[in-house]
Amino acid sequence: MNNTAYINNQPYEFKPNESILNFVKRIEGEKIIPTLCDAPNLEAFGSCRVCSVDVALEQNGKTKTVASCHTPVNAGMYIYPDTEQILELRKNIIELVLTDHPLECLTCEVNGNCELQDVAARVGITDVRYPEGANHLNRTKDISHPYMRSELSKCINCYRCVRACDEVQGEMVLTMVGRGFDAHISKGFDQSFMESDCVSCGACAQACPTNAISDVFQSKSIQGTKKTRTICTYCGVGCNLEVATVGGKIKSIQAPYNAETNGGHTCLKGRYAFKFYDHPDRLTSPMIKRNGTFENVTWDEAYDFIANHLTRIKSTNGSNAIGGISSARTPNEENYLMQKFIRAVIGTNNIDCCARVCHSPTALGMQRTFGTGAATNSIADLEHTDCILVIGANPTDAHPVTGAKIKQKFMKGVTSIVVDPRKVELAKYATYHLQLRPGTNVALLNMMLYFIITEGLEDKNFIESRCEGYEEMKLEILRLNIDELEKITGVDKNLVKKAAIAYATAKAAMEFHGLGVTEHYQGTFTVQLIADLAMITGNVGKKGAGVNPLRGQNNVQGAADMGAQPHQGAGYLDVTNPEINQHYNQFYGAKVSNQIGFTIPEMFDAAINGDLKALWIIGEDVVQTDPNTQKVMKALANLELLVVSELFMTETAKMATVILPASSFLEKEGTFTNGERRIQRVQKVVEPIKGTKPDGQIIVEMMRKMGYDQCDYSADNMLKEISQIVPFFAGVKWNELGDNGKQWPVLPDGSDTKMMHVDGFKRGKGKFYFYPFEESREVANHGKDFPYIITTNRELEHYNCGAMTRRTGNVEILTEDVLLLHPDDAAKEMINDGDMVCVESPRGKVDIKAKITKEVKPGILSSTFHFPEIMLNNITSDEHCTEAQCPEYKVVSCRIRKSKGKRVLV
Repeated sequence: MNNTAYINNQPYEFKPNESILNFVKRIEGEKIIPTLCDAPNLEAFGSCRVCSVDVALEQNGKTKTVASCHTPVNAGMYIYPDTEQILELRKNIIELVLTDHPLECLTCEVNGNCELQDVAARVGITDVRYPEGANHLNRTKDISHPYMRSELSKCINCYRCVRACDEVQGEMVLTMVGRGFDAHISKGFDQSFMESDCVSCGACAQACPTNAISDVFQSKSIQGTKKTRTICTYCGVGCNLEVATVGGKIKSIQAPYNAETNGGHTCLKGRYAFKFYDHPDRLTSPMIKRNGTFENVTWDEAYDFIANHLTRIKSTNGSNAIGGISSARTPNEENYLMQKFIRAVIGTNNIDCCARVCHSPTALGMQRTFGTGAATNSIADLEHTDCILVIGANPTDAHPVTGAKIKQKFMKGVTSIVVDPRKVELAKYATYHLQLRPGTNVALLNMMLYFIITEGLEDKNFIESRCEGYEEMKLEILRLNIDELEKITGVDKNLVKKAAIAYATAKAAMEFHGLGVTEHYQGTFTVQLIADLAMITGNVGKKGAGVNPLRGQNNVQGAADMGAQPHQGAGYLDVTNPEINQHYNQFYGAKVSNQIGFTIPEMFDAAINGDLKALWIIGEDVVQTDPNTQKVMKALANLELLVVSELFMTETAKMATVILPASSFLEKEGTFTNGERRIQRVQKVVEPIKGTKPDGQIIVEMMRKMGYDQCDYSADNMLKEISQIVPFFAGVKWNELGDNGKQWPVLPDGSDTKMMHVDGFKRGKGKFYFYPFEESREVANHGKDFPYIITTNRELEHYNCGAMTRRTGNVEILTEDVLLLHPDDAAKEMINDGDMVCVESPRGKVDIKAKITKEVKPGILSSTFHFPEIMLNNITSDEHCTEAQCPEYKVVSCRIRKSKGKRVLV
C-alpha cells in the first residue's frame, strides 16, 4: 500500500487517518502551519481557516485550498503549506479578526501568551488595512464566579471553549448563538458563569486562545514562568498538574496535554482548589496539650514527648498497645515509612489506613478471585469497549476526569449499565439503570449471573481453560428464586435480564465500581460476584474489559501497596507466613511481629476496652469521616497518647495529645499510585510552609529518636529501598518514571504492565464464588423502628471532610451538606424544600436541610459529610463488611421529621 505524500514536492510516509496538519507538523515542525481553532485535546473543526494549505494531485499541478486540520492525507497528495497565495490568505483572515478585537495587548492578562497575538506576528501583520469596526460584544467582564472569568469582547468565535465543554467535559454549558456578525458565545440560557450549570473544570479557559474566557488565577499569564509537574492530591484518577509559581508562591495550575491520565483536563479541585496550601488556618508549630490547652513547642520537645510515652507504653503494656493509621493522601514513600516505623520500631502490626473504610473489600475480594487486588485494565481501554457497567459509583462527581470520559462514551451510544440507588448523572444517559435498594448488590448480581447462565451466554472456553469453581457456583445460582430477588432489590427482573444479556453479548465489557459496592455488610462478597461476572463472560485479560475499582483517595492504592494494613506487609506479603516474617526481619534489621494487627475498627474497640494506649494518625480526620462519631470520640478520648499529623486543626486534631504540623503535597516529593496502578512522581512545587515538615521526614526523625537508624527522606532513596521489598516495584526508579509514570508490576528491566491477567491469573486460575444475599444487620435489627435508609455520597466540589476544599473558593459554590429525599416522603412527613429535617438513627440525631428530588426512590435518603457543622457520621452505624471490616456507610436505618433547626443532637 502506498503511504507516500509530498510536502513542497518532497516525499514522506504518512500514517493511517493522519490529517494534513498533523502530517506537516510531524515532518516539518509545529510552527509551519499556524492555527487558532485547533487544540491537542479537541477534534478537528476547521472554523478559523488559518491552517489552510494548497493541495494538488500532481507535482506543481492545479491546487485547491483546504483546511489542513480536518483534511486527511491521501496517497500521492502534494501539499504546499506556504505558497504566496496561502500566506496572503492567512494574513487576510487575521486582519479581519483583528477589526473586531480590542487591541489592548499591553494591558491584557495574556499578553505574551496569546495565540491570536502569536499568529498575527507569524503571518506578518504590522498594521490592519481595514477600518476599525465597533466591537459589537458586551465588554462587561463576568466576575460572578469564584474561579471563572469571561470578557467576550475578546472572543474570536473559534468555538474552542464550546468544544472543550462538549468534547472534554461533556457538560454542554457553552454554545454559539446568533448568526453572522451577531454570533457570540452564550453560557447556559444567556447566564453568568455562576448562574449556569458550569462545573468549573476550567477546560474552556485552558482552551481559549485569547482572554475571552480565563480564570481568577490568570493561569495563561506569562508571569508564572516557573512550572513544575506534579500529581493531584484529591481523587484516585491521578491527574497530572502543571503548577506555575512566582516568587516561591503558587500562581495557577494547568493540565498538561501530554498527560496520559487526564490529557489537558482536570476538575475544579485539581485546577483551582489549591489555596488551602497557604491558608491562615495552616498549623505551623508542633503542639502539646497540657491541662486541656495546646501549647506551641519545638520539634525536639514534641519528639521527646512522643518517644518517652511510646517507650513507657511499650515497656508497660507491650507493643500491641500502640497503633498507627497512615494516610492515603500522602505519597507511597511516607506510607512505607509509617508501616515500617510501626512494625520495625514499635514491633506490632497495628497499622492501617483509610483503605479500610473504602476499598478494603475490593482488595480482599479481587485477591480471592484473581490473586491481585487492583484494577485489571487501564482507563485508556474505554476506547476499546463495547459495554460499560458502573456499579455503586458516581464518577462524574467523585472521579470527574474519568467520569467525563465515561460520560462521553455513554452519550456516544455505547451500551451502558448503571447500578445505583440514586439517579446519578450517568444514569440519565445509561441504556439501563438498575435502581436497586441500598444493600442489595449481592441479590442483583446473582440475578445477572442467573440470566447469563440460563440464556447460555457463558464464555465456556474461558471458563474451562482459565477458571475453577464454576460448576459449584452455577449449581447454587440456578437454585435461586428470581421473583424473590426482584422483590428484595426493587428492580424489575426483565430489566435485569436485558442488562445481563447486553453485558454478556458485548465483545468487550468494562466494569467500574466505587464505594457503593464496598461500603456494605456484604462488600467483599459483592466484589467477588463482580469478578464472577467478568470471568463468566471472558471479560478479563483483554482490551476494553476487566474489573476496575474507582479508588477513592489519591493514593489509597499506594497506601495498601506499601503495607499500611495489619495483615499484609509491604507488597501484600502475609505477615503470618514464617518465611515472609524472616524476610522482613532480615530486611528491616529488627524483629517484626508475625501476628495480624488491629484494623481501624478494632483499634477503636481496643482503645475503648483499654487495650490500645497510644495511636499516631497521619492526615485522617477520623472523628468527622469514620462512622459512629460518638464511638470514635470515646475511643480517642480513652487513649493515653494521641499523636496527629495534620495540615489544619481538624475535629480529630482537637482531641490530640500532640499535634505535628505537616507539609502539603505541594511542599514534598514522592509518588502516588492511581486507580489504574500508575506510579507517578509528586514533585515539590514550593518550600514547606514555615514551621511544617513533610510526613516522611517527621517519621524518619521519630525513628531515629527511638533508636532506629533510618536514612534521610528523599523519594529516590525510599524507592531504592521499596524496590527491594515490594516485588511489583522491582523496576521502579525515581529518575525513570518520567512525566506519565509506570503501571505496576514494573519488572526489573523497567517495563510496566498496562493490563493484568492476560495469560493467566496471579493465583493460577480465576476462582468462582457463590454467596447468597443476606440482609444488612442494620436493617434487620433496626428497620422496623427506623424505616428509612440513608446512604452517604460525595459531591463534586468537596472531598471527604472538606478540610482542604472548605478553605478554597469551592465553598462559595457548594456551601453546605443537604438531605436528598423523594417528593412522596417529603409530602408524607410534611417537609418542604429547604426545611431543616431531623434525621435520627439508633446512634443519634442530626439536623440537615432538605433538598426534595426524584434522584432517590421513596424510602431512600442520601447526604454527604463534607461540613463539620452537620457531622453526619453521628448517625452512621458500627456495622462493617463481614470480611474486610469496611464500614457500612451506604445502609443506615433512620427516621425523619421536620425539625426546629438545631443542627446536631446525640
